[in-house]
Amino acid sequence: MTEQMLSFKEMCARFDVTPRTLRYYEYIELLNPGKEGRARFYGPREVARMTLILRGRRFGFSLEEVRQWLMLYDQRGTQEQYRVWVDLADRQLAELERQRRDLDATIADLRQLRDASAATLTEDPASA
Repeated sequence: MTEQMLSFKEMCARFDVTPRTLRYYEYIELLNPGKEGRARFYGPREVARMTLILRGRRFGFSLEEVRQWLMLYDQRGTQEQYRVWVDLADRQLAELERQRRDLDATIADLRQLRDASAATLTEDPASA
């Protein structure tokens, strides 16, 4: 194998994923490593795909969304993949903004309740 190829163990270490995760990504056809007997080897294409998979997961995309998006490159090329990416990113940005608003409201409610409870403790310690 060339120096550009990573073993299964090296791939797990490089991306800080478990062997189970890496095998699962292969099972659902997100990755397609080269094989020699039972050994798996990952080249630049698989390393790039793994980077995109983990980035997609970090952004909140499902593995199926990532798989469909990666398939576009082979089926329709880069331009179509970029078009779909922009649509997916716009949708996800809207969802993340909604989640942030919900989280901000929840934090404000919790802070208000906590402050009111703390104020009750300091007003009349005998009534506690």
